Amino acid sequence: MEHRFENSVAIVTGAASGIGLATAKRFASEGATVVIADRDTSKLATAVQAVEEAGKSKGRVWGSTCDVSQESDVSATFQGTLQRFAKVDIIVNNAGLMIFKALEDHSIEDWNRVLSVDLLGAFLMTREAFRGMPSGGVIVNVSSIHAIETTPLVAAYAAAKSALLSLTRSSAIEGKDKGIRVNAILPGAIDTPMLWTNPNVKSGKEVVLKVDVGTDEQVAAAIAFLASNDSSFIQGVSLRVDGGRLNHL
Repeated sequence: MEHRFENSVAIVTGAASGIGLATAKRFASEGATVVIADRDTSKLATAVQAVEEAGKSKGRVWGSTCDVSQESDVSATFQGTLQRFAKVDIIVNNAGLMIFKALEDHSIEDWNRVLSVDLLGAFLMTREAFRGMPSGGVIVNVSSIHAIETTPLVAAYAAAKSALLSLTRSSAIEGKDKGIRVNAILPGAIDTPMLWTNPNVKSGKEVVLKVDVGTDEQVAAAIAFLASNDSSFIQGVSLRVDGGRLNHL
């Protein structure tokens, strides 16, 4: 495995499972020191062990309890990373929340929950980065193809992921003078519990072909590309990682 991230420090939110964990493992396998930021404390220790094994990097992985919707948690994670590892080079805003409800059944609380994690969490971590990340830093926001084409029952999620693309563009513009690159990826149907527990998929309203289902590792590879110097002239893009699913929806 190529070591593109030797001497780099990466924070990945929502990294105790799924795409976040696969991304943390990918970074570690390429030489990075990794911070696993997740609100699920029950999974942190196991995730830390898995990432250490992927990178053969004991002592270079930290599990930080972090609810990205809480300003204090985000600050503590970022500042704690600086205290432990002296810098932050890469941030992956991956933490996400999805609620399946008809639009008329959504409450203000539902919208606030989704927006606070899927959009404001990315803003809070980006703000920390703009205040304390050195020139050469990279931010990758994990959006969704729901930002472009969506389905019933996920109005809040689709709106938040669409707004995340706008935040990515604004951050890329303001980050350029700071030497910070900001891009987004849009995963499609990925083999995770979130896909298979989707009521639309379970009921057959949304047909997911096997050929259109990707893996956590494939998304992680795209994130690693955007975080690496291989994409040094890429700024403010929204990269679909969906196997072409949007082409025929």
